[in-house]
Amino acid sequence: MLKRTPFYSLHTALGAKMVEFAGYEMPVQYSGIIKEHLTVRQKVGIFDVTHMGEFFVSGSDALAFLQKVTINDVARLKQGRVQYSAMCYHDGGIIDDLLIYRMENQYMLVVNASNLQKDFDWLKSQKFGDVEIENVSDTTALLSIQGPKSLATLQKLTKEDLSKVEYYSFTRNTLAGISMIISRTGYTGELGFELYFNADADQAKKIWNAIFDAGKEFGITPVGLGARDTLRLEMGFCLYGNDIDKTTHPLEAGLGWITKLNKNDFNGRDAVVKAKQEGLKRKLIGFTVPDRTLARHGYKIMYNARVVGQVTSGTFSPSLQKGIGMGYVASELANVGTIISILVRGKEIPATIVTLPFLQKH
Repeated sequence: MLKRTPFYSLHTALGAKMVEFAGYEMPVQYSGIIKEHLTVRQKVGIFDVTHMGEFFVSGSDALAFLQKVTINDVARLKQGRVQYSAMCYHDGGIIDDLLIYRMENQYMLVVNASNLQKDFDWLKSQKFGDVEIENVSDTTALLSIQGPKSLATLQKLTKEDLSKVEYYSFTRNTLAGISMIISRTGYTGELGFELYFNADADQAKKIWNAIFDAGKEFGITPVGLGARDTLRLEMGFCLYGNDIDKTTHPLEAGLGWITKLNKNDFNGRDAVVKAKQEGLKRKLIGFTVPDRTLARHGYKIMYNARVVGQVTSGTFSPSLQKGIGMGYVASELANVGTIISILVRGKEIPATIVTLPFLQKH
């Protein structure tokens, strides 16, 4: 039996195409992926991402615990700030990437929907000292409002000056008369906010409708999982299960910037340090193809008629009007400008390694 978010009836009323995702019935598209994608880039879109997981971590040893189980430096996280991080197994393989919110007396972790139970079980297995972990996913609704007009849309609904909420910061306030966490985060590369609140069905619909009314003058549209994927890929953001998983470690995945090897100890540190000392055997790269060719997940990456890696994510970029993708190749080939090829239905299609992100935002 698939779960449904409190916005399910709104999705179906709007004509959404619903699909199974991480145990939920979720909208993959409404008016079309390209149209939804471009609306977020140019105006404002609203996403239901209630399927994501939320855990509260508290107790006198909460900081020490999170330092042990995540790769970024949680000690540097000030109250009201958010940190992008990841958890690793002891062999350096990535369990999940996640967000950490520093609250007054506790932390909130936001994890990927497909990893929710796995992450919760792992955290419980690593627990020590005075640490409490609470899974509040089923009682937490989450909306993401993204695009250049997201601030103007939401500002109509709250007295909080949202222009003062810095990137990767959050505030607690009321919006549309409902108490919630208003977070300046997102998965699109655009100006945007994520709203966490109690998953009461009537309250959820009230908030959705209020945001829709506020954004009407800006051309707000609902956005599904399809455009969420194309938007994140244009920004070179990793997707768990595609670009990162238990077989990849943070450095080869381009996540060295959140991997604080100067921390005394964290799960997977020794394995990551060893991999760095020995030299990375492969790296995650971005590439473009000159036409609308789709380089799909799992396609082979070729160089001089030999297989040198495989595609992890690929799509047609609505913003750039060409095919883009990411994948792992041998480190010696992972240089910007290198011409590789993608094996598509038995034919080699030329591709060029480029700098990430694909879309440069100013």
